[in-house]
Amino acid sequence: PLAEMVVGGFRATLLILMGAVGMLLLIACGNVANMLLARATAREKEIAVRVSMGATRWRLIQQFLTESMLLAVAGALLGCGIAWAGIRILVPNLPPNTIPDEAVIRLNPQVLFFTLAVAVATALIFGLAPAAQSARASLAETLKDTGKGVSGGYRRGRLRSALVVAEVMLSFVLLVGAGLLMRSFFALMQVDLGFNASNILVARIPLPEGQYKTVEQKRQFFRELLARLESKPGIVAATETSTLPPYGGWGTDIDIPGKTHAEKWNALGQLVSEHYNTTLGFRMLRGRFLNAVEVNEARRVTVINQALAKKYFGSDNPIGQHLTFNALKVVPQPPVTDATFEIVGVISDAKNRGLQDPAMPEFFVPYTVTAFAERGILVRTSGDPDRMLNTVRKEIGALDSNVAIALTGSLESYLKKFSYSGPRFGLILLATFAATGLVLAAIGVYSVLAYSVSRQTHEIGVRVALGAANRQIMTMVLRSGFRLIGIGLVLGFCASLVVARLLTTQIWGVTPYDPLTLAAVTVVLGISGLAACLVPAQRAVGVDPTVALRYE
Repeated sequence: PLAEMVVGGFRATLLILMGAVGMLLLIACGNVANMLLARATAREKEIAVRVSMGATRWRLIQQFLTESMLLAVAGALLGCGIAWAGIRILVPNLPPNTIPDEAVIRLNPQVLFFTLAVAVATALIFGLAPAAQSARASLAETLKDTGKGVSGGYRRGRLRSALVVAEVMLSFVLLVGAGLLMRSFFALMQVDLGFNASNILVARIPLPEGQYKTVEQKRQFFRELLARLESKPGIVAATETSTLPPYGGWGTDIDIPGKTHAEKWNALGQLVSEHYNTTLGFRMLRGRFLNAVEVNEARRVTVINQALAKKYFGSDNPIGQHLTFNALKVVPQPPVTDATFEIVGVISDAKNRGLQDPAMPEFFVPYTVTAFAERGILVRTSGDPDRMLNTVRKEIGALDSNVAIALTGSLESYLKKFSYSGPRFGLILLATFAATGLVLAAIGVYSVLAYSVSRQTHEIGVRVALGAANRQIMTMVLRSGFRLIGIGLVLGFCASLVVARLLTTQIWGVTPYDPLTLAAVTVVLGISGLAACLVPAQRAVGVDPTVALRYE
């Protein structure tokens, strides 16, 4: 289906990012719900008075839901404003192949409606619990507990604690996802390309169709261009190529005379010139590469890579055997009647399906066997390739001032832009979400403990008056915080083992259950939780018993 062709390759990435956004939303909502619970607790006397004056439970719930609804809608509108500005900054700087080319990213009525709908649903779900807790408050207990905060604190403490545990759990999952992508990206940066990408200038050269109508005109242009470039000081070698690495040529089915097969044999067909292997630094494993005479005369000779030799020839020697390049039979210009090539060499494998996949069977034929208006060139230089850019432009202009370069730069910068930038962009986004979730989870732990300490001021004062040491008071508060963090870490560890499986298509060179990532996330969350617990613990130690007992 057309939709699958357009978005199929992007679906997994977009769904993962959507899931990360959803987790971040839940963490933020947990914090807001905790604040609403704290605010409801602080208003216990007000609620008790209103109940005593005849206010119904439904009326109280309506009031709390209205307040949470206003907060949610205001936050949604502010978020839309930030999103509007972010789209104008982010979208023009998106790396290639991050989203489908047909996608148009903008704030439209559907997006605004979805945002407001999520805001309303969030307000109803996370505002209902504080509202219901407050509406169920007992008038007698509220008036009795005023000043002590013991029973009231425990009454709502379990819900606040559950929310914090959920925040820690979701933060753990986000951090594991970001950690796996980070490990995968570093592994990707270290991958063996199979060729030497340093000191190579790449250029994509589209010839004007109206001016270069015949095959010989196109062949002659590239022959002269390569010869002129190789004569310049600072240029070691130059080659023509139909596709820039790390991607192979045409996908085609092939036949090998004398070998039968039930299914199609597939390979990549690359059109190159005689210096392709020396420009990229391939190793010859058997035989030789194409020579200048064979390229100029468009002879039917080919060089195959090791993957093709292993897959289709096994232990047989492929040198001197033949393969049929079936895709050439449907090329309109020039009409190809002889698409069978003699194998003269075998070269080492190199990445030809991107950086993450192993090399696919590939073969190389003279670029002169057919002609397209747009080709690429690779130029190996003795120094910085960017310094030779003007030389390449001048030589192209000297041949034909109407020919422009569509894409140019060093091969290393090309790889960074088209092969590394996509994974880096996904890593930065998920890492940003994970860092935000970590901060929100730490704030949640801090707020619950700080509020618990403030509600237990009387109890702490009594303990101090009865001789409790500062260490005991601090241990009491820290134990309470560590209990929440510990439960969240255990649940997050279990949840991450399930969620990490969904990242299988997005990571490379690392397992979804990478122990180093899991250990690092546990340590980071543990240290963050400890830091969040220390301030409330210090505040508890500083309670003056004479002041605390006045709350009696």
